[in-house]
Amino acid sequence: EVQLVESGGGLVQAGGSLRLSCLLSGFTIDRYTIGWFRQAPGKGREGVSCITTSDGTTWYADSVRGRLTISRDNAKNTVYLQMNSLKPEDTAIYYCNRRSGSLPWGQGTQVTVSS
Repeated sequence: EVQLVESGGGLVQAGGSLRLSCLLSGFTIDRYTIGWFRQAPGKGREGVSCITTSDGTTWYADSVRGRLTISRDNAKNTVYLQMNSLKPEDTAIYYCNRRSGSLPWGQGTQVTVSS
């Protein structure tokens, strides 16, 4: 059974940092592009970053480029999102999934940035 478990969210002030983790079980990440997505209140889910686990090529949405860094540990089947210089507009529930979004979604982890 495929399970995605996101963790590491919390409440921080603007300018602060958080490190999110995504543990994928029942699924081997070393062949797939894995991404982080977020859904803000009243908005649809959007992709913020992804990483090709074969060679580590990364992509970032314009709104987060330069502030967020995605990484992965294939041995631990885990993908990370280091979030720096956080802004109130980063407030959302953050999820991980294949870039296609084809895996069952996890519960996500709440990130709240206060101004």
